[in-house]
Amino acid sequence: MLVSLDGTVKPMGPPAVYTSIDPSPDDKYLMLSSIHRPYSYIVPCGRFPKRVELWTADGKFIRELCDLPLAEDIPIATSSVRKGKRSIYWRPDKPSTLYWVETQDGGDAKVEVSPRDIVYMENAEPINGEQPEILHKLDLRYGGISWCDESLALVYESWYKTRKTRTWVVAPDKKDVSPCILFDRSSEDVYSDPGSPMLRRTAMGTYVIAKVNKQDESTYLLLNGMGATPEGNVPFLDLFDINTGSKERIWESDKEKYFETVVALMSDKIDGDLPLDQLKILTSKESKTENTQYYLQIWPEKKQVQITNFPHPYPQLASLYKEMIRYQRKDGVQLTAKLYLPPGYDQSKDGPLPCLVWSYPGEFKSKDAAGQVRGSPNEFSGIGATSPLLWLARGFAILSGPTIPIVGEGDVEANDSYVEQLVTSAEAAVEEVVRRGVVHPDKIAVGGHSYGAFMTANLLAHAPHLFCCGIARSGAYNRTLTPFGFQNEDRTLWEATNTYVEMSPFMSANKIKRPILLIHGEQDNNSGTLTMQSDRFFNALKGHGVQSRLVILPFESHGYSARESIMHVLWESDRWLQKYCVNGTSKADSETAADGESKTLAASGGGAAPEGLSSDGFSSIPRSLL
Repeated sequence: MLVSLDGTVKPMGPPAVYTSIDPSPDDKYLMLSSIHRPYSYIVPCGRFPKRVELWTADGKFIRELCDLPLAEDIPIATSSVRKGKRSIYWRPDKPSTLYWVETQDGGDAKVEVSPRDIVYMENAEPINGEQPEILHKLDLRYGGISWCDESLALVYESWYKTRKTRTWVVAPDKKDVSPCILFDRSSEDVYSDPGSPMLRRTAMGTYVIAKVNKQDESTYLLLNGMGATPEGNVPFLDLFDINTGSKERIWESDKEKYFETVVALMSDKIDGDLPLDQLKILTSKESKTENTQYYLQIWPEKKQVQITNFPHPYPQLASLYKEMIRYQRKDGVQLTAKLYLPPGYDQSKDGPLPCLVWSYPGEFKSKDAAGQVRGSPNEFSGIGATSPLLWLARGFAILSGPTIPIVGEGDVEANDSYVEQLVTSAEAAVEEVVRRGVVHPDKIAVGGHSYGAFMTANLLAHAPHLFCCGIARSGAYNRTLTPFGFQNEDRTLWEATNTYVEMSPFMSANKIKRPILLIHGEQDNNSGTLTMQSDRFFNALKGHGVQSRLVILPFESHGYSARESIMHVLWESDRWLQKYCVNGTSKADSETAADGESKTLAASGGGAAPEGLSSDGFSSIPRSLL
């Protein structure tokens, strides 16, 4: 519907399941996207048949840009894509020019072809039968464009399997200028990341690359980078000469106490090049104990003006202790983690603490990249609704985000040694905090969400000597139920059967001896972590006598939103940690299954006793609200 400010309403177009409405920069056209039948129960709605149409802003149909069929056949290999036009957008530097990309490999990443992707441009209403114009041909997978003007745009391409990423410089409207590579690097190598170009707002309300005038003949961009170093991130702003590749650092974060970042370019109301001496940027500033505040940095004096003064969001934890610790896995890979200790903790008086380890594994192609430091020791400790840092208020030490790299160098598949690398990473983390004397070796719990829940179950199965209990939220535990790949594994169950089986904690349920709390949203829409994963895993655990509890959160998806759900997750988790970590209750001393470790729907506020085992060895437990 077109609705004016005086309340006049005009219907536009036929009824449809519209997914987006994108106006052209000059506001003359509307690009309407919709999905239509036949639908599918196999793939998400983003792969349903998709129609993209062009209309005038006053409701006149112009033409159909594409009508893509149902995409149930996209290969599982990482970097595979949908056939046909994709990523259709308006050029932000032109009034009404469209651009998009089309695959040349049929969308199959395993097909070797050159080029692999082609980027096209076309006017909204082509004149005299004009054909789409080729902007650029790519041998890797298209990754987006940063536009500037008719003489400059940056085109990105990457390939996950090799972690290669390239940035091309192209002149969109100058046919006599050949594209050239600006950056060619590994996406895993955060130390070499040059940063991203800063954007300015145009008179049309779009955003394009900001060019800076330094009173010479060169073209300068502003590159905003996180500045990863072996000591942690030190964000920066570089003045980059795109013709020579030389750069000048015009701003950098404090390294000693604070962590600062460039948030936005504020001097963006001028069309054309921005004078360097009139530059104005918005930055953020925080420390371990001081929450984020915002500042204006004004050139040429680089005058700093504070514009916010937000109070501390949780003053009870204002004096917590935080340290980025470094240690080494036995195969030589360098690891890091953030160690938090409660406010007022005194090691000589309080002794070693119970500890909650919360993490999420990642895949890498090289040990050097896996060992690079990510994050800053000076970042403020943000605490979310279900953050493990909440247990600082309960006297826990928290080991947050210990790096657990799963490395597969060369042609080696990382997941073929997943369990071994997982366990050795966890051993190194536990040994380090125990060595420091701040953590009790018999009171260490492990937890995680999604792939972190998968990690948690595997650690309880394969490293019972490290942890006293676990909390696994919204995880997947049986990889045979995700037979066409998971996470970054692009081999099928039939191609890597042993890997799928060995990685599945469901297959090692008989090895788990430590208490484990499973939490899952009743309507998890993440195809890799359907709720049945926790159902089946729980039944396998109960069948082997494992101290376990399954909590199903009504109406919740992969993450949890309702206040009732959040508070219940915290109550369940705290109860579990107090019982099996702080107090170290053994199974023999625990409560009966009817009152404690059972299956419950979160809204019930209590447990439901198992009603026996069915012939297949799994419990048949009704899911009902009490």
